[in-house]
Order: sequence, then C-alpha cells, then structure tokens
Amino acid sequence: MRPDVLVVGGGPAGLASAIAAAQKGFRVAVADSRKPPINKPCGEGLLPQAVESLERLGVRLDPRLGYPFEGFRFVDASNSVSAWMPQGRALGLRRTILHQLLIERAEECGVDLVWGARVSDFDSNGARVDGKRVPFRYLIGADGQNSAVRSFARLGPRWTIERRFGFRRHYAVAPWANMVEVYWARRSQLIITPTARDEICISVFVDDPHTRMDRALRLFPETAGRLYGVEPTSTEAGSMLAFRRARAVVRGNVALVGDAGCTVDAVSGQGVSLAFQQAVFLGDALANGDLGSYQKAHGELTLTAMRMTRLLLMMNSSVWLRRKVIRLFARRPNVFAKMLATHTQPSPEPLRATEIANLTWRVLWA
Repeated sequence: MRPDVLVVGGGPAGLASAIAAAQKGFRVAVADSRKPPINKPCGEGLLPQAVESLERLGVRLDPRLGYPFEGFRFVDASNSVSAWMPQGRALGLRRTILHQLLIERAEECGVDLVWGARVSDFDSNGARVDGKRVPFRYLIGADGQNSAVRSFARLGPRWTIERRFGFRRHYAVAPWANMVEVYWARRSQLIITPTARDEICISVFVDDPHTRMDRALRLFPETAGRLYGVEPTSTEAGSMLAFRRARAVVRGNVALVGDAGCTVDAVSGQGVSLAFQQAVFLGDALANGDLGSYQKAHGELTLTAMRMTRLLLMMNSSVWLRRKVIRLFARRPNVFAKMLATHTQPSPEPLRATEIANLTWRVLWA
C-alpha cells in the first residue's frame, strides 16, 4: 500500500475526503481502528448543503432510504416558531445507512479501506499502519474530536467552548411533522428527526453526564406523551461533545476535516454538512497542490456555523435569553426564516457580525 493520500479516520468525514481525493486522480487509503458500521450518535438530519455535497461526490441519496423534511420548529415552555427551508433537499437518514453508502462509493473510486487498523508513528512522509510503514504525499486527519493527526501536526485545539453529553434512540412511530423539531428545557434540548415513514430519531443533549434517555424525556412531557407505549427500535447510544476549533486545519502536507478541525453544537445539525463541504474543497485543493486554499475555504465555511453555535449555547445556558429569542422569532417569523436560510441553504452567505449584533438588540427588546 503506497497511497498518495492517507486518510486517518473512516467515518463520514474521512470517507468523503477519500472520495474527493480519488475523484481527482489520487491513490487513496483510509485507515480506522474501528470496523463498519461506524454509528456515531447524532441527530441524523442531512441539511441541503450535505445533500448537495454528497451528489458532487457521486453519492446518490434515494429519498426512500430515509425521510425528506422541509423545515425546523423551535419549541420551549411558552412559545414555538416554525420555518420552511427556502431551497434544497434535506433528508433524515440513519447514520449506518449513510456510512454504507459512503463505503460503497469509496470502493467504486478505488479507495483502499483498512478497518481495525492502528495508525501510529507519524512523520511528514509516512506512518505505521498496523506496524507496517506506509508512505504518503498528504496526510488527512479525519479522526474526530481527539485527533491524533491534529496532535502530531501541533494544530490545537485553539480553544474549547463547552462540553455537553448527547444521547440518541430510535422509535417505531410515524413522524407527525415533516420537519425537525427542537424542544428546549433547562440546560437541555431534545431533537426529533424523522428517519423513515415509520420511525423517528430522538436525540437529547444535556450538561449532566448521569442523565439518560428515559430520565431526560420527563423534561419534555409533550414528546414523552407521544412516545407512551412505543417500542424503541435501537439501543440508547451516547457520547461526550466538546466544541473545539483547531489553531489551523493545514500544516505542511497535513490537513484536518470534520471534528478534527472544528466541532459545532449538535443542535445546529451542521457537523456532517460541514464535513462534506470541507471534503469537496479539500479535493480541489489537493488537485491544485495548494492546501492553503483549503485553509481559507474552511475558515469561510465554519464562520457562520461557529456564530450559530455561540448563539445556541447562550440559549442553552440562559432561560431568559432563550425565551426572548424564541419570542422574537415567534413575533418576527421573517427573522427566524432569515436565520434558517443562512443556516441551511446550499451556498449560504456568511452571517455577518453586524447581523448578530442586530439580532442581539432585537432580542433585548423582545
């Protein structure tokens, strides 16, 4: 195995990056200590940016594999607001199905997939994969929040905003809305994503590591009532979420994608969407021999997402602020629609700092 590009991490970000590089004519290998299916707990909603990026990578999403949704609804104890996405297709899709589709596309592109392999002893020209020396021209870190590649390249993290805990379980019940619903309670959120005609995904995000799904559902009586007597179709899965950003995502011939470079709040639903967009830009940068262009594109991509993360985390930490934000959105649905459009459209304009400031003033007067 003598790849031009060695990708460490075989989750969605790593496989997408491998496909993007292979499409540009590079020999690519992916190595991961895990074995498929890689089933990271997440909300399982693919925003229009994700669907568009997957199509550019040659991954065709049959809507029958999941459940198309058309908007978002925010709900707290006193207010609710809904908005439709202005353009693009969005799809609720089980992570295991998404992962298998990416594997199949990577194999079509000739990517070498090495599962259950330990990667170690990095240097600028190679690494050891299960003890065997593997040379490369480029090293891509797609190995998550605790990235070994990021540590090797001395790229961070620059800072950590906050840590929380997420849990996910599926239920055999028909979706009651063709949108993703976000329910807010004290320092916790519950997200409902339709994933099939007869199934929904429930994700809960909390500050307390001892909280579990059944206990968390008591904080959301409306949802708990809908699920009374409904059988789960998956076991509960959970993970810690640390919202970090690396010092940079490029150093020499090393680049970071996905959570290795930047993690955003799970309530935003943008993590996997950002990863797929990054993979497309990374493929272009590799083809041009200019990883600096990927660094620039990455910064532009994540700017709005990080600002949205800060807003959502403030809403999580302050009941007063959250109620004012949702009250504002309910009174001025055009403001919520504008935020949603910026957040979800395939080629969004960056959310400027002045727009955040204007939103802040509107919230204070709400």
